[in-house]
Amino acid sequence: MSIPMQVVPGYVNSRPGIQVGTKMEGPITRDASGRLVVDQQGVTFLQQQGVEWVMIGGNQVPEHSATCYREIREMLEEHGLKIFRLANDQLHNMPDVTLGLENRDCMIERYLKYISDLGEAGIYYATYAHMGNGIWRDDERRPIRGGATAGGLDLNRPNRSVAFGDFSWPLSHGRTFTEEELWGNYEYFIRQVVPVAERAGVYIGFHPDDPPVYTMAGVPRCILGTFDGYKRALEIADSPNIGVCLCVGCWLEGGDEMGCSPEEFIRYLGERKKLFKLHVRNVTAPLSAPGGFNETYPDAGYYNLVNVLKTLDEINFDGVIMNDHLIDMVGGHYTCEAYFTAYLKGAVDALQN
Repeated sequence: MSIPMQVVPGYVNSRPGIQVGTKMEGPITRDASGRLVVDQQGVTFLQQQGVEWVMIGGNQVPEHSATCYREIREMLEEHGLKIFRLANDQLHNMPDVTLGLENRDCMIERYLKYISDLGEAGIYYATYAHMGNGIWRDDERRPIRGGATAGGLDLNRPNRSVAFGDFSWPLSHGRTFTEEELWGNYEYFIRQVVPVAERAGVYIGFHPDDPPVYTMAGVPRCILGTFDGYKRALEIADSPNIGVCLCVGCWLEGGDEMGCSPEEFIRYLGERKKLFKLHVRNVTAPLSAPGGFNETYPDAGYYNLVNVLKTLDEINFDGVIMNDHLIDMVGGHYTCEAYFTAYLKGAVDALQN
């Protein structure tokens, strides 16, 4: 069966409805003859899970070019796998752009080349984050159900670390930035991105700030940190190619401070054809709660993720959803990946079959 995907034109599904995808593990390298070689265990694991759409990390790719991207896409198609997103980690979250720093124009130029390369290679989706100083988590992972450990954040703890970048508290860049500065930098960036994305046929999903809402180390999270910020950002972009990668976990971290529930945001985006992809994860509580939040199993958080999936079904979403920010379980990565992906596949099948 060949069904054109509605949320990302250019992609084709082999079954109707919500698509459950996930990340591919293992490096993609070249052998002595220059031929691409994929980690066979990682590919077999995806096939055994019944996953069709995959995400490729930037550190898995031997080189970042349209030619290499196309080679990877064609190679994986031979294994029955299709690329939804292929990342360039250096261009996923660019503080120079968000904060208007010295290297901004160079980074924007690289980003525009990346988007053009994706389109040329037949990869039509990219996720983009716009945080000035990365993802914030406590310096220690905390125990959750059964002794597994996972990341979390308590704003009352003195020590914090970041997953992307090396920023210090209390001022990551030596001063406090204003919301007006950040909005001006965003407009400068997005007005250059829109025509390139539209020419390339690439759809860019904006990922929420992690955590959202709260100013972190002198940098406001006013653009992709609340519902109102998202509305303004999408209106400024004013392009069918600019939409949202909704990380449900980030939205739950913000809680009531986000300005609407995940389901309300999904309906808002669905009406405007702005929802391109979802990361579906759960947390123990909003960041505003005593002790903050901790990431956890999909069935052990404070929110019922099935409500999110029901809403996706209501709006006839046919893009990709996936797990995100895995926890430390007995058996390692493959155990956790199988558990989280099976949860999503089972819930989607119960809703749509």
